Amino acid sequence: MLALAVRFISGRFHATPWYRHVNEATPEWPPSPWRILRAFVATWKRKLDNDTSCEPHVVERLLHKLSNPPLFVLPPASSGHTRHFMPIPIERTLVFDGFVTMDKNKPVTCLWPGVELDVNERQALDSIISRINFLGRAESWADVRMLTDNEAATAQGNVNCMPIEGNYNRAEFDTVRLLCADPVSAFENEHTPKNHRTEGPGKAKQTISTPLYDPDWHLCMETLELHDKRWSDPPGSQWVTYLRRKDCFAVQPRRVKDIKKRPLPTMVRFALDGSVLPLVEETLRIAETARRTAMGVFRRIEERRIYHGDRPENEPQPRSEVFSGKNAESVPLEGHRHAYYIPTDEDGDGRIDHLTVVAAMGFGPAEVKALDAMRRLPRENAEPLNLVLLALGQSKEIHAPRLMGPSRFWISATPFIATRFPKARGQRKDPPEILGPDNQRAFARQVLLEEIARLRELNPDMPEPITVEYLNEEHRMGAHRLRPIQFKRFRQKRSDDGGRRPAGAFRIVFTEPMTGPICLGHSSHFGLGLFVPEEDTHP
Repeated sequence: MLALAVRFISGRFHATPWYRHVNEATPEWPPSPWRILRAFVATWKRKLDNDTSCEPHVVERLLHKLSNPPLFVLPPASSGHTRHFMPIPIERTLVFDGFVTMDKNKPVTCLWPGVELDVNERQALDSIISRINFLGRAESWADVRMLTDNEAATAQGNVNCMPIEGNYNRAEFDTVRLLCADPVSAFENEHTPKNHRTEGPGKAKQTISTPLYDPDWHLCMETLELHDKRWSDPPGSQWVTYLRRKDCFAVQPRRVKDIKKRPLPTMVRFALDGSVLPLVEETLRIAETARRTAMGVFRRIEERRIYHGDRPENEPQPRSEVFSGKNAESVPLEGHRHAYYIPTDEDGDGRIDHLTVVAAMGFGPAEVKALDAMRRLPRENAEPLNLVLLALGQSKEIHAPRLMGPSRFWISATPFIATRFPKARGQRKDPPEILGPDNQRAFARQVLLEEIARLRELNPDMPEPITVEYLNEEHRMGAHRLRPIQFKRFRQKRSDDGGRRPAGAFRIVFTEPMTGPICLGHSSHFGLGLFVPEEDTHP
């Protein structure tokens, strides 16, 4: 006995029965034997035409044996369809796509009882089925394998679709017609198209016919040829009535498994695209724009979901705590677990080419929809920037070494701005050596040490810094060797005083490699105070 298992990789089988129109959305089930044989021939001629294991006489002998109607073991399945309009300029045509869906790990088994293959036939069949990529329409990805004798014997006891000639309890079955090959005429060529040419002079003239098909079988007849000759059924075929279980498309109850709750995504990465990308000096502006855009997209999506786009005037606008950093009462969140908007220059040309949004508290389903819907960042007096979504997931799952590291050596990509002003009086006054206009850089370093200590309290596994030092050449940053004063440091709100606070650029060396991103100081949620791994190699 011969048995083949056909597993549909995507869990769907797309095919229309021969006697049905595609817009009836009635899928073929099981796959017709005529379709299976034609798939074997097509694979043989397209991929194995010159293969010594598939000699024409061996393949023809094999297909003759497989032309008898097989038995089927059909897995639990259900039917469905999609509807879409064809993109025809003048008249848009509605098309139905019917399909059968099943567990992608449960195959359709085809059995030919009484069929025995010799060594050459088995080798040819194995070569053919190993190269079949789909069965039915091209989206019906398939994997076909030959069953062992023990597997075939087990499958035979589970047959649930068979020709009506057998003695079965028909009360449990419906009938379905399947197009099969006629073993007698499927491999003949009486009706196949030929090229005719005349040769020879006068009465010696003779007509020579050359077949268009190779092999020249009725089994290979194309649809256009059948329509041209107005054949209702392909020559060489026959209709066989099969018994198929009445409940073959019944929805199967499934026990709900205990699914481990997947943690919320904490990072999203975008690539920026535009005719002219912004300079890194515009980091703060781009980050603020990203925040406004995310909040705006979130608000519009939620208003459509809750109010169907018509929000009553007395109802508050939907707000995301993750994106805004504020709760429903507009009170700022504590713990710095809301979103950081981090524009970065990752190709070293001095222009911002990536945007990363990180939030330790994670992005909920509504925030994920908003991030997925973000397409552009508007700009004043310039063309909008296009956003290309690169990655969305947990920070540890996303590869971004120029932002994340890990590394022991971290340097300022944007200026660190002190979170407080110098204190010359009181019990907590600062040492004299870091006070005054000439010591602002020293004061900024002191505040940076305080920020690192605060960060280590929140993250006990964070390694300890060995040194925190100023960058050389008057602590310049990036490809264009920028000074902190060259960056925009005032946010677009009246109360912001970031431009008047002490600032600096620094290099931090940790005892062990650390994974970023590292954003510290005033306006750190808007790209300032960003440290990136140093590219130089250190011992």
